[in-house]
Amino acid sequence: MACQGLKQGESLQTLKRESETLKKKLEEERGKLNDVELHQVAEKIEVLASLSIKTRRVLKGHANKVLCMDWCKDKRRVVSSSQDGKVIVWDAFTLNKENVIALPCTWVMACAYAPSGCAVACGGLDNKCSVIPLSMDRTENLAAKKKSVAMHTNYVSGCSFTNSDMQILTSSGDGTCALWDVESGQLLQSFHGHTADILSLDFAPSETGNTFISGGCDRKSNVWDMRSGQNIQSFESHDSDINSVKFYPSGDAFASASDDATCRFYDLRADREVAVYKKDSIIFGASSVDFSLSGRLLFAGYNDYTINVWDVLKGTRTSILFGHENRVSRVRVSPDGTAVCSSSWDNTLRIWA
Repeated sequence: MACQGLKQGESLQTLKRESETLKKKLEEERGKLNDVELHQVAEKIEVLASLSIKTRRVLKGHANKVLCMDWCKDKRRVVSSSQDGKVIVWDAFTLNKENVIALPCTWVMACAYAPSGCAVACGGLDNKCSVIPLSMDRTENLAAKKKSVAMHTNYVSGCSFTNSDMQILTSSGDGTCALWDVESGQLLQSFHGHTADILSLDFAPSETGNTFISGGCDRKSNVWDMRSGQNIQSFESHDSDINSVKFYPSGDAFASASDDATCRFYDLRADREVAVYKKDSIIFGASSVDFSLSGRLLFAGYNDYTINVWDVLKGTRTSILFGHENRVSRVRVSPDGTAVCSSSWDNTLRIWA
């Protein structure tokens, strides 16, 4: 079938070669616009003093690997999902479990807090994304109020509400992202452009919120326009799966974390990679990234149980956070920037400040 549309004298090999040469030409043209490297610009900037970040809280309650977590906008509550099939809502100050929701499937790979704080979403190996309204009544069976909103043909790897509780964006192992209406469960827009599993997505931090990025096993980070469904920019410089993508606070750049043991920083306006965060001593993959509120620091969780803190501008490592006893699955800075929460395969979450 694939060969039917080929013209005379053309083969898949010649077309592949042609696309490779066009890619090279594009890279060369991009290269001509490169004027100066980020770390050169940052030479005059003062070096950051070493950080004294410590574990302030350890959240214990999951019976298996914690795969995902998210902060509530109230800067106090945290939701986490685990391989034990449970979603837990925590009070990060008191360590109390406010809600424990048992789901029919294990491997709950994604969870997210609604902007209002009145609901959480989760999804995983059941190929669905469900929204669960929260209530202060401890006796209420929240799992019974669970509503399936999204349905993919493979596992759900990520979910995130838009700027309202009414729409949710999901990414999946079927290689697509999709925007859904929470009330009706209707598919509003689907995004096709990856050639393998998508592992992560993130919204642009703006009021309109019309763009988002996705990263996946095809080693690509794609920038999408939510209104048209079009892939507007694509970056491909990692050597392995991209596990996490995160927008810079201004929305003009983003970082990605990969199994190739590097984190990379891309500027959307320059349309290119501007920094690589790596060390010869780091040989394990990076699983998750997030920026400090100012954007000066990049927190990256790794499969060697550590969290490395990078100076975004200088490209140097400022500190390493030790504490977890298994790989770090997710790192998220609190909405007010005063704390960092990490989830891990050691069944716990840690709050660092």
